[in-house]
Amino acid sequence: MTSVQHGTSISAVEVTNVSKHGFWLLMHDQEVFVPFEEFPWFREAPIGKLLNVELPSPHHLYWPDLDIDLAVESLLHPEQFPLIDRVGLTSHSSTEERS
Repeated sequence: MTSVQHGTSISAVEVTNVSKHGFWLLMHDQEVFVPFEEFPWFREAPIGKLLNVELPSPHHLYWPDLDIDLAVESLLHPEQFPLIDRVGLTSHSSTEERS
């Protein structure tokens, strides 16, 4: 008897776990931790909206329910993408500004 081979993943990106400190994102067969300290706009997001993430291109993530766009590279190397908070004018070691 031979076993059936598992199919390929139908999702190119997926939130795999959420904690009070951030969430884990599986993309391109790599799991990346997204800390709320570095990406504060996700902290108060409802779980259902956080889970609805798309990968429209290999280097671009989009959360349509939250209207958040991020470069994949900004998750891998957040120190290279400092965020300037328009409200408080403080610098965060984070990613691209939200639209």
